[in-house]
Formats: sequence, structure tokens, C-alpha cells
Amino acid sequence: MPESRWAVGSDQYRKRARPAAPEPSVSRAARDDGRRALTQVTWDDTKVDVTAIRTSGLDRARARFRGHLPELVWNAAALEGNTYTLPEVRTLLEGVTVAGKPVDDERQILALSEAYSHLDQVLADGTFRLDKRTSDHLHAILARHEALDAGRFRGEGATTGGGHVRLSDGSVVAGAEAGEGGVELLARHQDLIAYLDRVPDVRLAALVYFAAATRSQFYFDGNKRTARLMMTGHLMAGGYDPVSVPAARKLEFNVALDRMFTTDDATELIAFLGTCTLD
Repeated sequence: MPESRWAVGSDQYRKRARPAAPEPSVSRAARDDGRRALTQVTWDDTKVDVTAIRTSGLDRARARFRGHLPELVWNAAALEGNTYTLPEVRTLLEGVTVAGKPVDDERQILALSEAYSHLDQVLADGTFRLDKRTSDHLHAILARHEALDAGRFRGEGATTGGGHVRLSDGSVVAGAEAGEGGVELLARHQDLIAYLDRVPDVRLAALVYFAAATRSQFYFDGNKRTARLMMTGHLMAGGYDPVSVPAARKLEFNVALDRMFTTDDATELIAFLGTCTLD
């Protein structure tokens, strides 16, 4: 795996004028244009409800997170088409190899488990941040067997291209342009974080981050898994319970993703994520 660059100097960002944050009094079209310019997605606030995500405090949120770890790992893997069942994931995480399973599926489960454990540790240390360095570190762990230039945005490493997403109907949608050296993605991520810093509700900011990072496709592969961990970390760092997309709701998830990728409207996806609480 290539050595990851955790910090990015300000001289590596593309200089560009940033649209001003939309004011409450502006039209919906102007607001949507402003959101899309800064996050690449938009959403209808009146159709998004995050109140089901409960306040619990960091310690309690981490306890629930650790208690659900096999389920969280299994859901994330199953959504990617991994063949492991939940009992098999529990067996593997206990250190027992499951016979008859593809090596790639086993590696994916173990990498996810390591990434989830790392997230728990940085939350315990108080060092979690909704930033590129944290995202890169998590991606380098969970995607090390799958993604080109794991731990780096598209364009930052030795390879170029990528970012295309195949939808449920077989069509392909392009992610954001990487730019030379990944400069476009670096600037886009900087804009996203700057926008989310002004969102007063941690829960909404976390869910929007997932949608925006997934739409932009910052990495060659592992984007949803990395964005899910970042979303979860931001929720727990803010004192809220984590969310998890159940494997049983894969169809709903994919439909919402398809809509976002084809229209840049993430309303359905964000509203869906707001219902994916741990019960």
C-alpha cells in the first residue's frame, strides 16, 4: 500500500471563489444552488427528520457501538455484496476462520472490523475530527485490499481516473472531477467541511457528510464505507447514537442512492439515514 499523506498543505488547494452561504430568506432554487456548489448535493429540510437519532453522550454511544460491532461490520459488508452471514462474521471476529468463504470476503470483514475499532479508539482519545486526515486514515485501513491508492483521494497517488458509479439499472454516473493531483477533490472536501461547520445540528451535518462524500467519490473504492464511518464518528463525537444501514433495507438504500446520483437531490437518502437508528 502506498504511503498515505495525512496532512495537506494550503498551497495544494485550488484557489477559487466560494459561493456565500445561502440566507434563510433566499428562494429555494438559490438555496439549492448554494448547497450544490459547496457540497455537490441538495436536500429539502421539510422532508428530513433526524430526531430519531438519540442523544446519549459519548461514553454510552461508544458502548452501544462496541456492543453492535459484529452487526455494524456485517451490515457494511453485506451492502457491498459480501457473502458472510452475521453468525459467520461473529465467528470470524472471534478469531475462527470460516471454511468455504472467498479470501477477498474474509479480508473485507477483517479490514472493516479494524477500521471500526480504530474509530472507537480515536473517539476514546478525543482525536476524531470530521476532516480529510481522519477520513484518509480510516480509508487506508478498510480499503487496503481493494482500492487503488488506499488512504488518498483520487488523483493524489500514482493512478488517475476513477470515480464512476454504476447504478441499479446498469447506467453509469461520474463522480466529481479529481483535477491534477486531486486538487479539485481537495477543494471540494474543504468546501464541504466549511459548509458543515455552519450547520447547527450535528445529526444533520453527519448525514449530509455521508451523502456529499458518497456523491463526490473522493476515493477509487470504499467511498460509502468510509463516509459511513465518518458519519458515525461525527454523530458519536457530538454525543449521539450511531446509525447503521441494515442489510435488510438494501433496496431502499440503493433506490435513494440512485436518486441522489442522478439528480444530486439527497433528500430521500438523508431522510432514510435518519431512520437507521440502533434499536
